[in-house]
Amino acid sequence: METALYLIPVTLGAVPQDQVLPDYNRTIISQISHFIVEEERTARRFLKAAIPSIDINALTFYPMGKHADAALFRQYLALLLEGQSMGVISEAGCPAVADPGADIVSIAQGLRLRVIPLVGPCSILLALMASGMNGQNFAFNGYLPSHESDRAAAIRRLEARSQSEGQTQIFIETPFRNAQMLETLLSQLHSSTRLCIAAGITCPEEFIRTMTVAEWRKTSLPELRKVPAIFLLSSSFQRRPSNKGRR
Repeated sequence: METALYLIPVTLGAVPQDQVLPDYNRTIISQISHFIVEEERTARRFLKAAIPSIDINALTFYPMGKHADAALFRQYLALLLEGQSMGVISEAGCPAVADPGADIVSIAQGLRLRVIPLVGPCSILLALMASGMNGQNFAFNGYLPSHESDRAAAIRRLEARSQSEGQTQIFIETPFRNAQMLETLLSQLHSSTRLCIAAGITCPEEFIRTMTVAEWRKTSLPELRKVPAIFLLSSSFQRRPSNKGRR
């Protein structure tokens, strides 16, 4: 195995690992003893599920979550400089995407260390794939402001950007604020703007639907209070891309 910082995806929820993760990932995991993790308890649980025979107590974990000391991140990577591979594990999905793992990867790149991303589920891309919106020009905007007036203004700006640039706008919210986000979206967006709600992706409760805002206002809204969700909007007509020049 090549010595590198391996970015190890995890499931997006309560779903069997073999449904969304390739066997190759387990091969890599079995050869790593040092893991930089967002939350040690869930990382241990993930690794034990991936390889039931793994000796968890023989592994070393380094924190990168919100309470971790970022000043130590560079020190973590000293093992890589010594020739030992390390893994990065986040709470859900792919490390370093809307995730503190990005800080670790940035340091690794600055040190010219080998970084290898492994294949796994990314809710942002899966939502875009299933939305029917422009997949050639899109922007991920992370979390919008939590204050209602600021959130409303941000939504209007994203809609205007989508209209002017033909760009799909993607953003997320914490589950306990999903209902407020949806309420603001339906009150602020133009009736012809298309809105996709993608919740519980890859999980049994998966819900993905795209409709105009006018249609959403007339239908029963999904229950999103406890479900991770991605929101996508598009306020311009998307022409089917030409095959010319595609490879």
